[in-house]
Amino acid sequence: MRVELADDDARREFTGLLQDGLSPLGADLAQGLEGGHVSISGDDVNLFIYADSPQQAENAHAVILAELEHHGILATTSPVEHWLVDEERWDNEPADDTWEEEVTEKGYAPWEVRIECSSRHEAVALEKTLESEGYEPIRQWSHLIVGAATRDDADALAARLHGEVAPGGAVVWEEAIDSKVVRPFVFFG
Repeated sequence: MRVELADDDARREFTGLLQDGLSPLGADLAQGLEGGHVSISGDDVNLFIYADSPQQAENAHAVILAELEHHGILATTSPVEHWLVDEERWDNEPADDTWEEEVTEKGYAPWEVRIECSSRHEAVALEKTLESEGYEPIRQWSHLIVGAATRDDADALAARLHGEVAPGGAVVWEEAIDSKVVRPFVFFG
């Protein structure tokens, strides 16, 4: 849960009050926390409260609300939030597309493997091999650029072919447009 106080001084004051001991109601509610761990961290105007389980988080939420009311401190509190490990986000955050998905939707590979071959002949042969594996390499003389859907895929391909991994073409172009510096070239060596 997150508690947003008026300013840094109010956050420090409330932290001090919690450290000095709880009100009678807060102490009663804190019985539900016994045997678990609740951690509190803060920055600027915010306190962040972390608990071991959903039940502990609900109990800690009740204690914090009781203490704010007891001391007459105005604050904005969030509901109890849960970390979704597989999605690496809090449950109150939208499940947004990653930048990689956005780039893919625009028709570009989000990651590129850049391979420098020793000759044009070697590059042509490697291009054919990669095409037979389902890749769509772009060949420029003795250089290949091969798109990959994920960083892991790009790293694996680069390790196999002794190439270098870089963000994909759309990312490079968007960076160029945002910075007003156009860099339409891919450099090898």
